[in-house]
Amino acid sequence: MTQIALAPLLAAVTALMRAGRWTTATELLRAATASTPSDSLALAAAMAEVTVDQDFSQQTDNAGPALVVLEKALAETPDATTSWDLAFLHLKKDYGTALSTGDRTAGEAYAKRAAELHATAPDEARSGYAAFYEGVIADNLQELPAAAFTAYNTALELGERSADDLLISLALRHLGDHAHTAGDLVLARAQWERSTELRQKAGHLLGALAQQALLAVLARDEGNPEASRALATEVNRWSHQVHIPFLQTQTAALLT
Repeated sequence: MTQIALAPLLAAVTALMRAGRWTTATELLRAATASTPSDSLALAAAMAEVTVDQDFSQQTDNAGPALVVLEKALAETPDATTSWDLAFLHLKKDYGTALSTGDRTAGEAYAKRAAELHATAPDEARSGYAAFYEGVIADNLQELPAAAFTAYNTALELGERSADDLLISLALRHLGDHAHTAGDLVLARAQWERSTELRQKAGHLLGALAQQALLAVLARDEGNPEASRALATEVNRWSHQVHIPFLQTQTAALLT
């Protein structure tokens, strides 16, 4: 039997997930055999992350079993950081479901969970991701733009301090949205272009496509419909190939 060290395997899984190759990532994880309880915990955590990310991106509902497996692994091998990660994955899963269904009834409860995760995070990067979710929950489930703006700036600061490019890109994406809404197209372009570049650097396909869709919106609003349609056309093609429904819808509206 061929043995592969856990660290490079998990790095490969992360790269596949960011590239939108969720099925390949899960197949790789299923093929792996753990030699220690801590390895089992790490594999379970990776599977939960991949399946939650796929559900969020493709609006599916398949992560439940993987989350249960992670809960069982934690019962056998307790780990405070992984416990925090599990709570965060549950929040991401619940928020994604609420966003796709338009159900805002649990916004306040989700906001409290995000605030608790922010306060109890074991490091600055995780604290920043929780702050980011405070922002999107305030923006999209509670209609509290001022609170969201503050949370995004907190996430940006924590992302820069922890040198987490994806966290920085997330904060800039949503700060750019606030600038766009306020009519500051110059600031929106600067923030959205930097967010796009960071996602491309990290090999995050969905993130880069989502940003390019926003740049297509911005080109339209800047008075350049030809550039808007050209960019939207390419994003629409990609989003059909990797099955990202919300990007298919968003870019289709720019093609008319």
